[in-house]
Amino acid sequence: MDRYEGYDAVVFDLDGTVVHLDVDWARVDEETADILESHGYRPTETAWGALDAADGDAAAAVTALLADHERRGAERSWRLPAADDLRALADAGRPTAVCSLNCEAAVRAALAEHGLTDAADAVVGRDTVGPRKPDPGPLLAALRRTDVPPERALFVGDSESDELTATRAGVDFAYVYPVTSA
Repeated sequence: MDRYEGYDAVVFDLDGTVVHLDVDWARVDEETADILESHGYRPTETAWGALDAADGDAAAAVTALLADHERRGAERSWRLPAADDLRALADAGRPTAVCSLNCEAAVRAALAEHGLTDAADAVVGRDTVGPRKPDPGPLLAALRRTDVPPERALFVGDSESDELTATRAGVDFAYVYPVTSA
């Protein structure tokens, strides 16, 4: 718990940090390509690219597909070591939040699945605020909900995108190392 000393709030990424969502991302990418093609778009390499490439009905279909896979993945997720840190910080009265690239419903489902619903003072998903990570907006929104300024907070994540999000928000960053199996 030493890594959290000196911070008034700690914000955690979800997937790969607090839990591992059991999502077959290759299948999601294939299904996304099918959606794009059916709407007259060229397929992208990933579902995330499709969120940028499509609009209208195609964007809505991709968003719904991602959210469905994420929610089901939350139900089959497994807990990672940082979940214990989230719980311990919350139990100690330290403001905590979860800021994720996943949809908010999936984040809340994963937290509920692992008994962590009450451990996060704020939950911000991909669809909670306008832009998504690595834009700093979601992280800053999470911090506003904890009433802690960026310079007094730490963001904990598992990716370069998380680190970039923290840098753009003016928040210190700490890596957790991904765990890929239960």
